[in-house]
Amino acid sequence: MATIPYKIYLSEDEMPEYWYNIKADMKELPAPMTHPGTLKPCTVEDLQPVFCDDLIAQELNNTDKYIEIPEQIRNFYKMYRPSPLTRAYCLEKMLDTPAEIYYKFEGTNTSGSHKLNSAAAQVYYAKKQGLTSLTTETGAGQWGTALSMACAYYNIDLTVYMVKISSEQKPYRKAVIETYGGKVIPSPSNTTEIGRKILAENPGTGGSLGCAISEAIETAVKTANCRYVLGSVLDHVLLHQSIIGEETKAACEKYGINPDVIIGCVGGGSNFGGLISPFMGDKINGKNNIRFIGVEPASCPSLTRGKYAFDFGDTGQITPLMKMYTLGSGFMPSPNHAGGLRYHGMSSIVSKLYHDGYLEARSVEQTKVFDAANLFARSEGILPAPESAHALKVAIDEAIKCKETGEKKTILFGLSGTGYFDMAAYMSYNDGTMTDYIPTDDDLEKGFATLPKVEI
Repeated sequence: MATIPYKIYLSEDEMPEYWYNIKADMKELPAPMTHPGTLKPCTVEDLQPVFCDDLIAQELNNTDKYIEIPEQIRNFYKMYRPSPLTRAYCLEKMLDTPAEIYYKFEGTNTSGSHKLNSAAAQVYYAKKQGLTSLTTETGAGQWGTALSMACAYYNIDLTVYMVKISSEQKPYRKAVIETYGGKVIPSPSNTTEIGRKILAENPGTGGSLGCAISEAIETAVKTANCRYVLGSVLDHVLLHQSIIGEETKAACEKYGINPDVIIGCVGGGSNFGGLISPFMGDKINGKNNIRFIGVEPASCPSLTRGKYAFDFGDTGQITPLMKMYTLGSGFMPSPNHAGGLRYHGMSSIVSKLYHDGYLEARSVEQTKVFDAANLFARSEGILPAPESAHALKVAIDEAIKCKETGEKKTILFGLSGTGYFDMAAYMSYNDGTMTDYIPTDDDLEKGFATLPKVEI
């Protein structure tokens, strides 16, 4: 077996040429996206006013295991892919653990996160269709940043509805989006009917991804030659992110690395779903027995405390219904610093895999997440994004268990982005003003009360 270096880089020739569609391997498919009026599965025609045609085809594709990545997208990817798989030797030493720890690092591009993998694809398909503008939402700002980069590359106008509290906490993300030509509107705003309604019902709210999605969709359907694009949750986004897992699997096979545990943060599910998909496909087919752990904030615990039900993907309740683990589209999360995880629901694919027992879920408090981030920065020299640090926290927990039991395991986690635009969060942690918030059962019931009363 080859000696394992600190960083494992695949060559450009080893970069995947196909995305992997895990739905083709699932024993039982997630419930289809459902029209809220007819309560029947959404058709192409139902989705065309909102989404690009090629993305609709990918969203509804349940049978093709591999979908070719167009050459133009592969050429875009080559600016920053393949991304490295890194052995965390220094973290292992600091923890004094027998475990081997690896992380797949997606923060090597200017957007600072994995989001560019889907942004590059979605904007390519929009350009191919002849669209001239796009709308979207963003939480922590990684998706808005990535999409603004891709829109600048393809010369398409972009309006970004950024969760209001994130736009205040992360002004430099906003600056980068604007540098690439994107227009940023803090959400909820007075620029849409839904935004005005949300503000009237929740004065002073810091917003949520659900609010921002509602505003972005409303603007898209009212604007000529425009569509809405989404950075997580939907099946086609997880499809694009499967390149993370495919590269990781190829690197592991090249160096004889056999993960016992794979861990990722979960908000809407794109990063985690993309990382685990090829490994999960093998597990479904009996080829491995890897444990998969999705880690979410205790302040927004959709998997660990949510309900598995049909729900809207947005606060304004204008999206199709999706069966997922959800806190209810009306749930308003606390203004915690992991803005990319501040979403009420979870990918239908990830939800189904969790419901069927293929993966585990854990929730962690914010201060403990930043304890882990601080340790990682001091040992590995990278400042992790607050979202990524959720996965890091549980990876450290698993490594400490190995130390306590003497058992040697191989732990792999996704470092989905950097934290260099999250300095307000780190300042809060460093000066001791950071607090933890865990919603009470009564808080959650308010969100559950907004679940649609439907029988499907």
